Amino acid sequence: MAQTFVTLLGSLRKASFNAGIARALPALAPEGATISPLGSVGDFPLYDADLQAEGFPPAVSAMGEAIRAADGVIIVSPEYNYSIPGGLKNAIDWLSRLPEQPFKGKPVLIQSASPGALGGARMQYQLRQCFVFLDARVFNAPEVMVGGAMAKFDKDSGDLTDQGTKDFIGKQLAAFAAFARVR
Repeated sequence: MAQTFVTLLGSLRKASFNAGIARALPALAPEGATISPLGSVGDFPLYDADLQAEGFPPAVSAMGEAIRAADGVIIVSPEYNYSIPGGLKNAIDWLSRLPEQPFKGKPVLIQSASPGALGGARMQYQLRQCFVFLDARVFNAPEVMVGGAMAKFDKDSGDLTDQGTKDFIGKQLAAFAAFARVR
């Protein structure tokens, strides 16, 4: 059974470690699964209920439709100041206000990378709290928190080069695909 997953990237920097993970995901997907990127969280204006009253921005509506159509969402994000990056949180705030909120019942996988030893763990735990409210089905284990990222990515391109990390992400993706099949 073919599965489609979409990737929501919490970083705006093209050569970020997290963008490197997101770019690697399609090649690491299990057989029968495709992974494609969503638009940029940078395309969303700051959330404002007055702006929402005028109608949802096209980028918000398009991303919401893509999430609804997918079998699951993979969020790859850095940790900023022990927390969720503002751009990602803003995107989730917009998406959560769409009619037929797209995260409800949706399988969600969270990944992160950081130069620090914890690999973005604090951001992941806070992001999980957001998805409890949104009634998403967040995948629990195995977790991918890539610590010491500077040694695992090409310094010029930002591409993931560490084979052990790629192998572990591949195992996580296979487990997430099985999780997403269960409704």
